[in-house]
Amino acid sequence: MTVFHPSQRHSQVRSLRRTLIGFLMVGSLLPLLLVGLLSYTSIYEILFGKIKSGVSASLNQEAAALEYTINNLDFASKQFALDGQIVSEMSAYLQEKQIYRKSQIMTSINEKMNLVNFTNPNLGLTAYLLPGSDDPVLFSNLSMDNTVDIRQLPPLLRYNGAEYFGPHQTLYNNGDNMVFSELRSVQVEGGQDLYIYLETNYSLFRHILNQQSYGMEVTHLLVNDHGGIAYVENESIPSSVQERVQLASGSQHEEYGGYHLFRYQSQQGWQLVAVVKKSAFNSEIYSWLGKMLVLALSTMAFAALLALLIWKRIYRPLRKVNTEIVRMAENPTAPVSFTNVEEFDFVLNNFQMMKNKVNELIAAVAVNEQQKSQLEIEKLLSQINPHFLHNTLNTMQWLARMNGQKEIDKLATLLVKLLHYNLGKQSLIVTVADEIEAIRLYMELQRIRYDYEFGFQIHADEETMDVAVPRFLLQPIVENAIYHGLSDGNGKIEVSVRSDGDGRLLLSVADNGTGLAPGEAEKLLTDDEGAKRRGLGIGLSYVNRMLNLYYKDQMTFRIESEPGAVGTTVTIVIPMKRKEDFDA
Repeated sequence: MTVFHPSQRHSQVRSLRRTLIGFLMVGSLLPLLLVGLLSYTSIYEILFGKIKSGVSASLNQEAAALEYTINNLDFASKQFALDGQIVSEMSAYLQEKQIYRKSQIMTSINEKMNLVNFTNPNLGLTAYLLPGSDDPVLFSNLSMDNTVDIRQLPPLLRYNGAEYFGPHQTLYNNGDNMVFSELRSVQVEGGQDLYIYLETNYSLFRHILNQQSYGMEVTHLLVNDHGGIAYVENESIPSSVQERVQLASGSQHEEYGGYHLFRYQSQQGWQLVAVVKKSAFNSEIYSWLGKMLVLALSTMAFAALLALLIWKRIYRPLRKVNTEIVRMAENPTAPVSFTNVEEFDFVLNNFQMMKNKVNELIAAVAVNEQQKSQLEIEKLLSQINPHFLHNTLNTMQWLARMNGQKEIDKLATLLVKLLHYNLGKQSLIVTVADEIEAIRLYMELQRIRYDYEFGFQIHADEETMDVAVPRFLLQPIVENAIYHGLSDGNGKIEVSVRSDGDGRLLLSVADNGTGLAPGEAEKLLTDDEGAKRRGLGIGLSYVNRMLNLYYKDQMTFRIESEPGAVGTTVTIVIPMKRKEDFDA
């Protein structure tokens, strides 16, 4: 048994003031500490993911612009190197001896070069080169430095039969901007080594590699198709980091030597790497930590001062505040009960605003999840530049009509109409009539492609024409029937749209092929990558996701086929709706 002396008991007595201060400090700091720890782990992951996603998105946008630039150079150079008329004129110019005739040919060639440059604003210096001659520059739209050996420029890649260089300083005599360039051989009569040389315009390089889109200091490195560094934006990057960049890596993001490396591997063969210092990458996180530290210290000081000044009046209001904090976890929507003490009511009012904000964020998260699938669908529809395709096809259509090519004119007309439907900005919800018309255009295109080796029939009830359905509901199924279900020479596809009389719409696509092997139907519903490599680039998995998004358990989607049997039938059963029903 332990015996306490009076002096010991007196030493254990604490004043109410000190006790209240201690409890107030603990009560103020402990919740802040717990919330801070929980917030740190969550906010750090959120900020890290946001910054990482932002850098990756900016890098992918720049890489897409660079890929488009290379493809644009490739397309333009083929106009100069493969177009029969201009190549014939170049051959005639090289062989012609008569000065007057040679002058006429020169004028025609210059006009064609100017026309191509006018219709392609991304082109800069354009020149025909004849190495080994006294003046290797035969034709050019701008004054060109003819003393530079083109093949000494920094190589980027070989692509589609041409060599690409850069970034490097332009060969235009009166310019010093950075450009990308291409060199392609031109086959002319007489076997002479003739080349077409193209550069991007004076501002395109600055628009492609633009640090402002990142919101932080970023260094770009461009790696050519042989793994060598073709361009370094900032030479202060350590050599060890540059060597790391040159190593083949399948990782899109890694940390090395105090830097974050974001990598984009192009299918053309080159790589674009964004290098960010960790200090710059984490600056937003450090700023948040500093603010949290300031908030914690401020809270501590405020609690101590408040305890010293009004410790007699703070006990009950403090308990009420604590009660409100606890109630938030149990019932976050309940309104705050005020204390009729001005200072505490001010805190509780801010707390109520925070609760409202948290509830709004929770509701926004739920809405965002519902919109996620729709955004994925819209992403599929934005993978092609419709403006570029429409302009190109309209040019083809015009050329076909000018040259009396009726088949090509018909093909281009069909394709323009189909692309207008597929890539247009109209709603994702269309009518059955719109979808049927798109199917007719698509089938006509495919029949031309396959030399009319198959036929098709479309049976649609008149009463179903105004029924609203998601766009691209039938096209992927018809495409699948063409790629997987047609027999040689006598293929047939039947599309049927009808009402079952009970407010449901029945859509079916049937072919007369050899049927599907076991498990192949299941694979078609999940094979996104296989669909991207053919036709429209979207498969049955897209249809399945779209039906689940808009109809959930009210839809039926089935594939009926057996190996060796005649034909495969894909059937969809959905409720008949109007466009207004999808907006509800």
